[in-house]
Amino acid sequence: MNVLMILIPVSLILAVLGLVAFLWTLRAKQYEDLDGDAWRILVEDDKIDD
Repeated sequence: MNVLMILIPVSLILAVLGLVAFLWTLRAKQYEDLDGDAWRILVEDDKIDD
């Protein structure tokens, strides 16, 4: 039972930190251009200079 007195607050703190990190990424607009990253993988940027 003593272990629960430690694990429950630690898990709640970790959950709050995860929520804060997620909200920070939302405010930083990390999820605005989801298709752009997919296209950047497929398009070659290598330019050959002759």
